[in-house]
Amino acid sequence: MSFYFEILKTKNKARAGILHTPHGDIPTPVFAPVGTAATVKAVPPRDLTEMGATLVLSNTYHLHLRPGSELVRDMGGLHAFMGWNGPILTDSGGFQVFSLADINKIDEDGVTFRSHLDGSKHRFTPESSIKIQENLGADIIMCFDECPLPTDRRIVERAVDRTMRWATRCRDAHPDNSVQAVFGIQQGGIFEDLRLQCSEHLRTLDFPGYAVGGLAVGESKGQMYSTLDFAVPMLPDHKPRYLMGVGAPEDLAEAIVRGIDIFDCVLPTRIARHGAAFTYDGTINMGNLAHARDGRPIDPECDCYTCQHFTRAYVRHLVKAKELLAHYLLSVHNIRFLIRHVRAMRSSILDGSIDQYVESFLGRYLATG
Repeated sequence: MSFYFEILKTKNKARAGILHTPHGDIPTPVFAPVGTAATVKAVPPRDLTEMGATLVLSNTYHLHLRPGSELVRDMGGLHAFMGWNGPILTDSGGFQVFSLADINKIDEDGVTFRSHLDGSKHRFTPESSIKIQENLGADIIMCFDECPLPTDRRIVERAVDRTMRWATRCRDAHPDNSVQAVFGIQQGGIFEDLRLQCSEHLRTLDFPGYAVGGLAVGESKGQMYSTLDFAVPMLPDHKPRYLMGVGAPEDLAEAIVRGIDIFDCVLPTRIARHGAAFTYDGTINMGNLAHARDGRPIDPECDCYTCQHFTRAYVRHLVKAKELLAHYLLSVHNIRFLIRHVRAMRSSILDGSIDQYVESFLGRYLATG
C-alpha cells in the first residue's frame, strides 16, 4: 500500500506515528509549512529540507487561478514544478472560495464565484475540486467542503448538510487512493451534535484520513479546545487526524494532547513578514528598540540558520530597513521553531513525558502574556 498510517505509541489521547506516502514517510505529529502558491513564502525547498520539514501544503484555489492546474500537471505536477520531493497536501479550495472570493451563487451542485485577482468567473464543484487536485498531483488531497462561521448554528447546520453530500461526491470522484489519498473533512462548528452527525456520515465513506475543519476561524481558543475535546474522538482511531489551519505554538500543544496528528498554518511566515519571531518565552517583536544592541540570537535555544549566524541587533536592523532578508531569516526561524516544538512533543509521547512537556512549555511560553 502506498498510504499507511502506523501508530507507534499513545499517551492518553496523544499519538506518535508514521504516515507512509508515495513521496516519503511523515513522522507524526507533524507541522506542515504552507506553500500557498507552490512556494513557502521567502523559503526555498532546500532550506525546508534542512530545517526538517516533511510535509508542505499548497492551495487549490490559488493554483487554479494562477497558473492553472493543467499547466502544473503538464510541468510534471507540483513536486517537479516547485522542486519539492517530499510529501505534499493540497486543500480543496473551499475555505478560500467562501472567504476570499466574490460568491455569485451557492447551490447543491457547487459554488460560482469571481476571482479575487481579476474578477473572472469560476465554478467549483466537488468533482472539479478533486480533478484540480489530481492535476496538481499532491499526495494528500481534501474533500470540497463548506467552512462556515463556527458559532452561528443556523449557518453551520446548512454547511454540515452540504459538506456531507459533497463528501460522498468527492469519494465517488476519487475511489482509488493508492496514488493520492483523499481526506474527509468534519464540520459542525462548536456544536457537538452537528460534529457527530458529520463524523458518522464521513466514517461510512472510509476515507484514508480525516480533518477537523471550521476551527480557528472566529471562535475563542477556549471554544476551540472544548470542541476538540468532543470532536477528535468522533474520528476513527486508526486513521490520521488533521487540524486545518492551526499553527500557534500553544494551539499545537493543546491539540496534540487531544489526539491531532497533522497541522498546517501560514502563521510562521505571516508573522515573519511583520517582524515577529517565536521563542520559548513567547512571541517577540524584532522591530522593538530593545533589540537594537542585543548581541544574542533570536532564541539561544534554537538551532536554525538564523539563530546560528545572526544577532537580534542585525535582524532588527533588517526589519527596520524593510530588507527582504528579514522575511527570509524570520521565516526560517519561525518554521524551524514549530518543527522543533512538534518533534519534541512526538519524542515526549514516545518516552511517556508528553504531559510534563506540555505543562512546562505552556507555563513558559504563556508567562509573558
